[in-house]
Amino acid sequence: MDEKTRYVKQAPMTIAPVTLEGRKVRLIPMTREDVDALFAAANFSEIWELTGTLPMKTVEDMRNYVDVALAERDAGGAIPFVTTDAVTGEIIGSTRFAGIDLNDHRVEIGWTWMRPDRQRTGINGEAKSLMLQHAFDVWGALRVEIKTDVRNARSRAAIERLGAKCEGIFRQHRIVRDGRVRDTVYYSIIDTEWRDPKHRAYQNAVSFGITPKPTSIL
Repeated sequence: MDEKTRYVKQAPMTIAPVTLEGRKVRLIPMTREDVDALFAAANFSEIWELTGTLPMKTVEDMRNYVDVALAERDAGGAIPFVTTDAVTGEIIGSTRFAGIDLNDHRVEIGWTWMRPDRQRTGINGEAKSLMLQHAFDVWGALRVEIKTDVRNARSRAAIERLGAKCEGIFRQHRIVRDGRVRDTVYYSIIDTEWRDPKHRAYQNAVSFGITPKPTSIL
């Protein structure tokens, strides 16, 4: 037997909507009542420039966006959040768990956007670390995936600051917005990295006051 081969219990993850709270940010399960406040936060064209989502030009656009997110939640494939200021409660963006694979203990973090004046404030980094903590330490995920447009340098830098490893580029991966063919770059963090005090993912979490559990729940 290969000593590097790993085995875990073959039991599916159990997931449920949850509120995640840090020093700066509070992630709250998305509801249809959030549409107006989400639109106010999203009505900036620069948010959507390198995403696969068309700009939110009307409240109805945001209503459709929320309806799709909640339909994916109801189908068991996603848990969407509204991103709020932990102090004021103001809605400033959104993010979600998606691509949830219960049997293989795999989940994606994505569909993240934030009002321009709250970008580069540490809020996104804290939110991601809270989500990583929940995925690994509560659900028992083995792998968290994050992907973005290969041209989105700001997004790639933010993902790399989390300690995620670039796994490669999926060429001609998606057709987005006005018909542009997008190459997508894939990143991941695995549970052993999350628990390694020498790894950037661990150190990044600690900088936000989040301490990964030392052992897996599997």
